[in-house]
Amino acid sequence: MFLKKFKDRYNVIILIFTIIVAIIILRLATLMIVKGQDYREEAENRIFKNIPLSAPRGEIRDKYGRLLAGNRPSFTVQIMRNEVDSNKINQVSLDLVNILEKNDDKYTDEFPIVITETGEYTFTYDIDLASWKETYGLVGVKDGEEAFKILKERYGIEVEDPYEAQLKLLEIPDLTVPISIKEATRWRYTDELKKEDWLKSYGFKDLDISAIDAFNKIKKNYEIPDDYSFEDARKIMVIRQQIRSSGYLQYNPVKIAQDISPRSVAQIEENILDLPGISVVIESIRYYPEGELAAHLIGSLGKIAQQHEIDKYIKELKYLPGDIIGKTGLEHKFEEVLKGQDGYQKVIVDSRGRLVEVLERKDPIPGDTLYLSMDINLQKRTEEVLEEVLKAIQTGGTYETKWGKSNFLGTSGIRANAKSGAVVVTDVKTGDVLALASYPSYDPNLFATGISTADWQSLMPENERDLLAPRPLLNMALSTAVQPGSTFKMLVGLAGLEQGLSPNYKILDKGYIKVGGHSFGNWLWNQNRRTMGYQNLAEAIRDSNNYYFYSLANGYDYGAGKPLPIKMSPEILIDYTKRFGLNDRTGIEIDIPREKSGGVPSIERKLTTVKAMLNNYLNRQMKLEDLDPNKVTPNADNLETIIQEIVSWADENPSRGTVEKRMIELGVKKEKASIYTDVAKYNYFNQAKWSVADTMNFSIGQGEHSYTPIQMANFMAMLANDGYKYKVSVVDKIKSIENGNIEEYPTELIERIKLNDYNNLNEIRRGMHEVTATGSVRSHFNNFPVDVAAKTGTAQKSGKIPPVDEVEYLKTHLSKFGVSLQQVEARMLELKSKNKDSAKYMDDAFVMREAIKQLNPKIRDKDIDQFKPNYDNYTWFTGFAPYDNPQIAISILIPQGGSGGYGAPIFREIVAEYMGLNATDDNENLNIENRLLK
Repeated sequence: MFLKKFKDRYNVIILIFTIIVAIIILRLATLMIVKGQDYREEAENRIFKNIPLSAPRGEIRDKYGRLLAGNRPSFTVQIMRNEVDSNKINQVSLDLVNILEKNDDKYTDEFPIVITETGEYTFTYDIDLASWKETYGLVGVKDGEEAFKILKERYGIEVEDPYEAQLKLLEIPDLTVPISIKEATRWRYTDELKKEDWLKSYGFKDLDISAIDAFNKIKKNYEIPDDYSFEDARKIMVIRQQIRSSGYLQYNPVKIAQDISPRSVAQIEENILDLPGISVVIESIRYYPEGELAAHLIGSLGKIAQQHEIDKYIKELKYLPGDIIGKTGLEHKFEEVLKGQDGYQKVIVDSRGRLVEVLERKDPIPGDTLYLSMDINLQKRTEEVLEEVLKAIQTGGTYETKWGKSNFLGTSGIRANAKSGAVVVTDVKTGDVLALASYPSYDPNLFATGISTADWQSLMPENERDLLAPRPLLNMALSTAVQPGSTFKMLVGLAGLEQGLSPNYKILDKGYIKVGGHSFGNWLWNQNRRTMGYQNLAEAIRDSNNYYFYSLANGYDYGAGKPLPIKMSPEILIDYTKRFGLNDRTGIEIDIPREKSGGVPSIERKLTTVKAMLNNYLNRQMKLEDLDPNKVTPNADNLETIIQEIVSWADENPSRGTVEKRMIELGVKKEKASIYTDVAKYNYFNQAKWSVADTMNFSIGQGEHSYTPIQMANFMAMLANDGYKYKVSVVDKIKSIENGNIEEYPTELIERIKLNDYNNLNEIRRGMHEVTATGSVRSHFNNFPVDVAAKTGTAQKSGKIPPVDEVEYLKTHLSKFGVSLQQVEARMLELKSKNKDSAKYMDDAFVMREAIKQLNPKIRDKDIDQFKPNYDNYTWFTGFAPYDNPQIAISILIPQGGSGGYGAPIFREIVAEYMGLNATDDNENLNIENRLLK
């Protein structure tokens, strides 16, 4: 009977199902009862984590593959906030910071409340703003609009549009303008806006809350015990601020500190059970093995901080808030190429943070490798010789190598302020940059994980008010544009040849040329009343004969008293200047805030400049009391209208009588109208139109010219290579690490400059060769085995070096101005009270100067400044080598270097290095032979 039941399919199914259920029940019983406790503990002690893996940043190498920027492994402390018990977060934060501080490891500190030395709670935003105001003499200027006006006036910025004005201000080396110009927040200090944004992020409604009240409320919100000291409470807030700033990314780790010491790593690992959510990972950080070498080419890194960076990198490109990005130079320009692609790892770890199992892994892809056109060895030698020669110039010492000896005392004397300089070396046949140096420099390693405040301050100039003070962060090669001096004369000579002048045409140097009430003298005449006699073009270039180029530019032979047999005009000179790219950016890939394009003098711009200068003068001098109340209501609006009307007369340059009559009709008091008429007519209106004197200055590289070292190097290259204009480039190729693909950056020929006869360039080159063979710098090249061609230049720099503190300078010399401190301070109070609506009267230095001049009417500005040292002239030395087969072009600029010839030993040593004359082994000797055959 029993067996018959099994013949029934239905019964068989029931039996099988019963057996399966029984097995499941037995298995469940085993899991839940027998081994339940074990599995429960194991489950509780396992954590699933998604760990991002940062991609190593792409390397930067020179043309031969030698490393300039790479990566090294480092320890990074991070916190996974979703893994930290809210009841333990404060203690974990405090313990972690204590470990880091004990071992002198830096950590990210963005919490903006500190205690000052006097024991006051204050916002760091207020400290930064106060420091900025003190640096730029704006203490007491509460309104951002007033500060902006003062800066515009101080630096001669005439444009009214705030965006354009800010761009002009930012061109000034190391000047920061923390003033918002956006419509919604215009004229607010950015530090004030940052402070308000921070308070709003914590839910504060009262944006005027004191620092101590804000601190205590946040302390309470974070449930930090009342008995915690300020220091301990703040340490907790620092970490919690960092966690807050990471936004909504709950499962991404927050970086607390990078590149920490092995001691901190060991102590964190020892206390890992008490530091839940904290982990130490190995990450690569940027490393610059050559330190300061080529820093201005390579650039620097920094944290994502500015709003435009947040918008681009975090919101658009999905960077993490703690990521480091390129801020300047090639690091910034090629950020997306160098960044690479981050990977990730999904893992299981136990309660102690130990890896149990890797579930999934995607390896990061390193950034691409950037190969440059520069040569490390040439770059090193360029930077070395620039620094060595500058130090010799500063002390009036001697610089000597096996290729020559240079004495820097001579007749020029010691140039103690020759503390900075720039050099650019390019390949004349490709436009490639072979070396680019700006001194002083900086170590980009300081920026690898975010620069400290102390390190940042060490890179600031000692005297912010001195625009020529050494600035380590300034790339002088690209951003310093000044007059070229006599290095410009070759272009004037070429324009003359192109117009048909024979290179053998000789002009008699008579020492000076009288134009109106001004004498334009040759430098030899100005020094010792000697002349150079008859000279042709090559001789004039060799001896830098101003008289010859004055005559050539004006198309008049002043020595013979007759016109030259060619047509010359300012328009012709400007045209040739522009052909050689001196009005354009070179296109180099280095990314700085802006590569200056330099400036070719313009007939139209001169009128605009003179009008701006007159506007400045009238705004400084014309007061409400100068207006006749019987004709016009004395108020600021009417005064501004009158000033603008007077300025507009520059276009027509009316007679003196007409000017005075119009001023009186406008409402200027008669006695004041007479004074302002003379100034406006003779100092400004008469100077507004282009004149013979302007052409004189143009011809010798003075006046309104302004070019950068890289532009001048490009100019030299075009003189050397028969007029071929190449795009200047520092990048050779980019190699992908992922697939090995190579993106070449080929030579880019822009054009061949249009000339009537390219053989005219031979005459220019011949004159430049004479400079080094028989001219003023021949002694630097007597023992040099390579013929070179070059030109010295001295660019005028007028004015006085401003003291660090103008007010203290004035106080020191008050007795010499015939006034007392008590008198000055009393008059300053009167002036400030009377002119409280004027921006310039918020500048203590300006008000003190005005008070001194009012108390002693005989004192003028030049009398007040007489005790300040004078600026020295700029030194230029430019050229190419070898003379008979040009390969490289070089430009050298030394602010306050004094004599143009002082750049000669720098030029010589760079050529020696490039040509392999310092070679010590067979491989280098082979390089010499190759270059000589090139």
